[in-house]
Amino acid sequence: MLKVGDKLPRFELNDQNENIVSSDQFEGKKLLLSWHPLGFTSVCTDQMRDLAKNYEEITAKGYVPLGFSVDTQPAKFVWANSIGIDYDEIKLLSDFNPFGAYAKELGIFSEDIGASERVNILVDENGVVTWIKVYEKSEYPDFDEVLANL
Repeated sequence: MLKVGDKLPRFELNDQNENIVSSDQFEGKKLLLSWHPLGFTSVCTDQMRDLAKNYEEITAKGYVPLGFSVDTQPAKFVWANSIGIDYDEIKLLSDFNPFGAYAKELGIFSEDIGASERVNILVDENGVVTWIKVYEKSEYPDFDEVLANL
């Protein structure tokens, strides 16, 4: 599993708007990667709304927030729309094709649930993981804890 001090592996995934988003775009930037198992569930919805609600504070601290799951791109588009995620601010990335490949590369794919774990990961401007927290599937992440670690 990915751990503090590891270099974040490269990714290239579709966002909710069918745009290809690559880690290369964020070279020299700090990242907040917020993984949720599946959209359209209450905890996942609240987790992604926390990204949107705290967008200004996250970006003021120099981080780019990104949401990830194994949901399909069309599902992410509908879900983002339904929960009020601003397309220009928050990218919700689809790790669907091939299914869960990036989550597996990070070591956060759960075969038990057939989706990623619920995980928040902070990455510095050099692409190095500085903080990571894995939550129980049904656990709502304490976003104040995430903000404190930015």
